[in-house]
Amino acid sequence: MTPGRRVDRSESFGEALLGMVLDRAHALPPHLIGPLVADVVERLGGRRPQVLLQDYGQLLLVPLPGEGLTGGDPQVIDDSAAGRCFLDALTVELPEDDGVRVHLPLLDGGDQVGVMAVTLGRVDDDDHRMLRRLAGLVADLLVTKHGYSDLFFHTRRGEAMSVAAEIQWSLLPPLAMIMPRVAVAGILEPAYDVAGDSFDYALNDDVLHVAMIDAMGHGLDAATMATVAIGAYRHARRLGTGLSEIYAFMDAAVAQQFGPDHFVTAQMMRLDTTTGSMQWVNAGHPLPMLVRDHRVTRRLAAPTTLPVGLGGPAPEVSEVGLERGDRVLCFTDGLIEEHARGEEQFGEDQLIDWVNQLERTGRGVRAVARSLSHTLKRARDGRTTDDATLLLVEWRG
Repeated sequence: MTPGRRVDRSESFGEALLGMVLDRAHALPPHLIGPLVADVVERLGGRRPQVLLQDYGQLLLVPLPGEGLTGGDPQVIDDSAAGRCFLDALTVELPEDDGVRVHLPLLDGGDQVGVMAVTLGRVDDDDHRMLRRLAGLVADLLVTKHGYSDLFFHTRRGEAMSVAAEIQWSLLPPLAMIMPRVAVAGILEPAYDVAGDSFDYALNDDVLHVAMIDAMGHGLDAATMATVAIGAYRHARRLGTGLSEIYAFMDAAVAQQFGPDHFVTAQMMRLDTTTGSMQWVNAGHPLPMLVRDHRVTRRLAAPTTLPVGLGGPAPEVSEVGLERGDRVLCFTDGLIEEHARGEEQFGEDQLIDWVNQLERTGRGVRAVARSLSHTLKRARDGRTTDDATLLLVEWRG
């Protein structure tokens, strides 16, 4: 460096804007996220900023209220540019009379928080880069501030929610996780009245841990039992125990808390994301399905034991080697036992037919899981007499 020459340490325009967001983020109250987004968009020369959040039923994208943000009616996910952006996690642009309307996915850890939309006079590579980074920061803010306020809950709630459903939603991990080696996506129905169904997952180093449960009964009793079962699962998993030991721990917890004649069907899995080797145990739960080359190739039949809480023998650990792109579908019996009045239950064969149809679209696990659940609900005219939950796991190799 030439003696006496000063080093230019000034930030670029984009870096200054993002730095302003980061500097203010830690002490930012949740209700001021909207105004902060509006301020940054205005500095970029943008107009009509919107932050859209998915409703609990996964049908609509609802505008987040906030000074400076554009409101409007909720947008239907299956019939809007914002919905396409949300489902495919890709930027969607629409020409408008005064410029270009840009929709960007709000991604956090692969989960879709929602969509950010803004109108610019024109859009170049610098704008794309800046908007993507801003969307990433906004997604992080929404996730980190979520626990401090009911604002986002009220925005996402489309109808009254039961106490049991409140408990279940507070228990759940994010509905989706998309990582380089593995992807997970789940959905619960009825979204505003779910009680005994739940699932959990964790990615620890190279191992994905997954559990799906279905507590007997309905309402608050089922939700309470599901809470104990998931809590026991997490505790045992975090101790580093094996699948059989996890079952035993869950079984003891449910039995001690609720006594005889109360049970939870369960399925616990471990997937080595480096090799594709998957182990699982089954405790009275419907068999998972293996999806390969975009169709269900077989049910993963394996020895089972009694549901959690009934003191069954230690379950036998089963194992299967997944191929790159394989998906494993786990579900509760409410997905296949529902039926229209006077008609037969839907059954697994119909479920397989619908899975095969949706898999041919080639869409990601989030879109397929959501579409499958909604397709099944439409097939029974929107009626749901039991919880119906599904979880789709993809090994990406």
